[in-house]
Amino acid sequence: MDARLTLYLTRSSFARLARETRRNYAGDSCLFFNFLWSRGKGWDRATAEDLLDFEDWRRWSTRNPRRISGAKWNRELAALRRLYGWAARQGFLPASPVTEREVRGRHGELVRVPAARAKAARSSNVKWLTPRAYRLWRDVGLRGYDADGRRDPRWRGRNDDRNAAYSDVLFSSGMRRSEGGSLLTIEMPEMAASDRLYFDARLGREATKSRRERTFYVSADALRAVWAYVNTTRRAAVRRAQAHGRYELGAEQMVVVDRSGHAGRVLHCRLGDGQVVRRHVTTLDVEERRWLFVQGEQGLEPLWLWLAENGLPFLPHSWEAVYRAASQRCEVQLAGRVGQPPFFTPHMARHSFALYMLVALQHALDNRFGLSVQERHDFRLLYGDAWSLVKNLLDHASEETTRSIYLAPVSDLQVRSLLQEQVDGGATELLAQIARQSERVMDTEGGW
Repeated sequence: MDARLTLYLTRSSFARLARETRRNYAGDSCLFFNFLWSRGKGWDRATAEDLLDFEDWRRWSTRNPRRISGAKWNRELAALRRLYGWAARQGFLPASPVTEREVRGRHGELVRVPAARAKAARSSNVKWLTPRAYRLWRDVGLRGYDADGRRDPRWRGRNDDRNAAYSDVLFSSGMRRSEGGSLLTIEMPEMAASDRLYFDARLGREATKSRRERTFYVSADALRAVWAYVNTTRRAAVRRAQAHGRYELGAEQMVVVDRSGHAGRVLHCRLGDGQVVRRHVTTLDVEERRWLFVQGEQGLEPLWLWLAENGLPFLPHSWEAVYRAASQRCEVQLAGRVGQPPFFTPHMARHSFALYMLVALQHALDNRFGLSVQERHDFRLLYGDAWSLVKNLLDHASEETTRSIYLAPVSDLQVRSLLQEQVDGGATELLAQIARQSERVMDTEGGW
């Protein structure tokens, strides 16, 4: 491997990116390198013309059976801009092939953006599921039910409770795949004897895309599913791993011997050489979380919440295959039984959460204790409107992102006026109305 690329991967700002971002950017760069190689060029000989030809191939060429959207192209361009900008500053190249231009920013300021950046990019395959359509997808795809709502005797799926619990957590919290996939057992709220519908907990900043610690909310039903998994399937996986000695992993392992601080979020960890160090949960990135263990009754146990059958951490990117298989099962089992068999991805959970919360929060604000128009206005001034609340729940820096990307059905259908109507059935019926008017929102009449 080129020593300059090794330097970029390990000693530049690239190394401080989130694990999933590094993984995506590395793959995006390799695609461009392969394109250059087909032209007899190395990565360091790329020109602006090469980049234009690459864009043409990726986005528009009739010879490419897997053309990509403008949104996907912009991500690939961001990866190349970062790499080649660094290489040019280091003097490895005379100039970056990613040329730039000046545009006016949101507040009128001049900012530099890649000249090849796609304008008004929006992922064309983004869709949303209503809660009842999601439950149908989960029960058929992950739990092995048939189209009539009965357990399919031919179902041979494994880890049903793990997969359904993880999916419920994402759908009810709006967390990203990697955020929900790297949770620790000690980060999940305990089930209290109460009538609360939602429980809150803190998400460590190094495990988030924004690098900001924040509160997440998980429904009581999802939380019950998590602890049922922890006490059954997960416990069995841990016992199997202990019996096979899979937790004696060496120097990278950190064994938590004590906890202190607020809510026990400061971990006192014994390292492989016997040294005890302190680590705050919020400073642990996804990679470090994999190596956290605690001493249980029968030996070491991982703090990583979601485990594979062998008892080792089930890594965040592995969930894509689980969701893909579940959607394929729904397509087979529900063909001809519902108008459109639901499919689902981890990121669709985030979109669907955003749409549901907007509708539910708007409905609640407009009907809160029979407030007058002026009182509702004062309430919004104090707590913010539904858009602002959803922005915070999603951990977006800008409300514009929430409006333009995650909640497109609202813009498409002018639902802001729809949300002011008094509709029997509350948020559920409002979502059903949206689904009837938008092919991008999937619902199933009647539900389970």
